[in-house]
Amino acid sequence: MAKKVVATLKKEGAGNEYVKAVRIVKSPKTGAYTFKEEIVSADKVKAFFAK
Repeated sequence: MAKKVVATLKKEGAGNEYVKAVRIVKSPKTGAYTFKEEIVSADKVKAFFAK
């Protein structure tokens, strides 16, 4: 049987947890909707959506 190798980018107790946040923005000129995507730390998600 083959061995499974699992790699993680986050080590226990080191660094921040990151999330991908997607916000819908309406264009004032055309009225079309676009998506603004960013990878932010988990504690700054509310600030991203408050913009």
